[in-house]
Amino acid sequence: MSEPADGSAGPSTLRTIADYQFGAGAGEAMFPPAESESLTIKRTSSGRPQQIHAENGRIASFGTDGRFTLGLEGGRRLAAALEHPSYRVVVDDESEPFVREEKNVFAKFVLEAGSEIRPGDEVLVVHERGELLAVGRAELDADAIADFETGMAVNVREGAPADD
Repeated sequence: MSEPADGSAGPSTLRTIADYQFGAGAGEAMFPPAESESLTIKRTSSGRPQQIHAENGRIASFGTDGRFTLGLEGGRRLAAALEHPSYRVVVDDESEPFVREEKNVFAKFVLEAGSEIRPGDEVLVVHERGELLAVGRAELDADAIADFETGMAVNVREGAPADD
């Protein structure tokens, strides 16, 4: 899918936004140029991108605030592209089944969090083995996640089913 003639956001604009939100390289990982033709971009009546899907599922939704909210497919793509622990909240075996069931992550169960995380950021919830468990929105910054014994660290939006 090439850039729309009407000036609305196409894949290269979406790549630029992802790079801004998640760091250099995130745009190419989320929306690879070779895949541009196969992406499905659902738009609002005004032409603004709303949801971006690939064959394997929703990559992201594009909010009215100009930021992406991740889908599991977008989370998988970012997890493969970003260096650990960037935009990751790491949990262990005790939390894994709850996170997969889309239960929120509480600070006392977090083993590690990417130092750049701020409240409101989209984050990947990963197992200490590195496996993506869920995507969601950080409720605390990285230091607070590490320091607090109570409180919600991540509002989980979508959990990854176990590969049983």
